[in-house]
Amino acid sequence: MSFSSCLASPGRHVLVTLHTALDACTLRNGAASKALRCSLRNYQRSVGEVTYQKFLIMTTKSSLLKVILLGDGGVGKSSLMNRYVSNKFDSHLFHTIGVEFLNKELEVDGHTVTLQIWDTAGQERFRSLRTPFYRGSDCCLLTFSVDDNQSFLNLNNWKKEFAFYADVRDPDKFPFVVLGNKVDVTERQVSMEDAQRWCQENGGYPYFETSAKDATNVSGAFEEAVRRVLSSEDRAEHLLPTDTVDLCRKPRANGSCC
Repeated sequence: MSFSSCLASPGRHVLVTLHTALDACTLRNGAASKALRCSLRNYQRSVGEVTYQKFLIMTTKSSLLKVILLGDGGVGKSSLMNRYVSNKFDSHLFHTIGVEFLNKELEVDGHTVTLQIWDTAGQERFRSLRTPFYRGSDCCLLTFSVDDNQSFLNLNNWKKEFAFYADVRDPDKFPFVVLGNKVDVTERQVSMEDAQRWCQENGGYPYFETSAKDATNVSGAFEEAVRRVLSSEDRAEHLLPTDTVDLCRKPRANGSCC
């Protein structure tokens, strides 16, 4: 596809074509690389900054999905992540300090994705450490423990905190998934009916009762998170537009490139 025909064709595929061509020729042909960079800048001007950034987000995040686990300390977020990624359970796992993440590649409904799962500290004293990592999340797993009613009551606070620090445009349309963990316990304080009612009243979120200890519904919950993201018509629409910095961009010489 020529530069002129590429710029004349609207849509995300234009950006994909230009970026792919740029990656292919950068090391081989300096002049061609310069011309492609020019084409990208012209395309950016023609569609506007917001639209360009929307297409860029969709393109660069097409195979990597960021999912974040939020909830009170001790509800089992780290255990859920480790059970899903490593299929291991450690009853003596220490509380998370700050944030941790693990990657897992999987296929859901014919789509191969790399799921980047972020585990956050639930204690209030770690708020300043965890909140900067909310941005860029594609899905949020709100987690409570069925044997801890207070962790269930705090779901609203976690949802509000995430929406604020992640710059979510419309929290009711963002792909949240709710997990009621530790269903292996003998006595529970939160019924399935109460949890399902909360999900319906707060956005119609999917609800999974999980156990990191015996692996109940763990894989299904994370796979549903992927489906929620992939089924979204436009993932970039969930986030407010923000200024971005291209770390790969080379310094531009004085004067116009075109």
